[in-house]
Amino acid sequence: MNIPYFDSTAVRAAAPWTTAVEALEQALLNVVDPEDDSPRLFSPAPNGEFLLMPAKNRQYSGIKALTVSPTNPARGLEKIQGVYVLFDSDTSAPLATMDGNELTAIRTPATTLLAVKYILASAPRAADPRRPRAPRVIVFGTGVQALNHLRATHSVLPEAGLAVVGRRPEGIAALIRQLTAEGLDVRQATSTDVAEADVVICATSSHTPLFDGGLVAPGAVVAAVGQHGLGAREVDAELVRRSDVVVEGRASALREAGDLIPARSAEEWEAICPANLRDLVKGEFERAAGKPCLYAGVGMAWEDLVIASLVYEGGTRS
Repeated sequence: MNIPYFDSTAVRAAAPWTTAVEALEQALLNVVDPEDDSPRLFSPAPNGEFLLMPAKNRQYSGIKALTVSPTNPARGLEKIQGVYVLFDSDTSAPLATMDGNELTAIRTPATTLLAVKYILASAPRAADPRRPRAPRVIVFGTGVQALNHLRATHSVLPEAGLAVVGRRPEGIAALIRQLTAEGLDVRQATSTDVAEADVVICATSSHTPLFDGGLVAPGAVVAAVGQHGLGAREVDAELVRRSDVVVEGRASALREAGDLIPARSAEEWEAICPANLRDLVKGEFERAAGKPCLYAGVGMAWEDLVIASLVYEGGTRS
């Protein structure tokens, strides 16, 4: 059996930002319930751990197999590396393999921008009549996810003003140079600039809050998507408590959303029952006037499957 392999270039070509966002949107409207998603599976590896993410639907099934090697960056290698295997759900036959890192680099920003787009659209009409038509967006981070969140934001919200905050000046400069070469206008910002932002996207590996949650403006949207694990933090408890909250999935958030659990107990979140992405896309979420909205994402296997299916169908039908 000759199973096709889609490298990073092929994955990127088959899933431009708006196409990826639309695919995720249609999946949520028609076939996906995030609460049915499989848990992330961990197992020891020689230089770290394996990370396995299986998912299934009526047509396709798949698994993303990653290795997480903390010592790799010091050796000039990627910390996370992996591959995705796509199967036919009816026959269980393998259909394709593809670059797992590129798949993750696409599905995470696409999911974030899907959530941000819908949360912005759900803002109460009288929330802030002075709010500009072009949202002011700040992205925290200078790695691949921050880079791709800026690219995705430019594609999905083309009028948005873009800014980046990072710890290392050289990292910020390199990211701005790269995006400038691609035709994107991105400025450097500081953590206190969140007070003027309409959208704040956290795409970092930080384990401590990135900014003072009290600075975030009423009506602003914050997306914390850079980390998973109950020990991880990108936003503080004050922001969580004063915000409307949307999660990718309620069960996955209880397992892995470290930004949420310190602010309220698991029992409190179960009683609150925050809206998940499907609720958001189906119009079953209402924002409260005068409050920020926090979207907490940890990365889910169904998203990988949606984008992998898009890549496979685009590559085999072209």
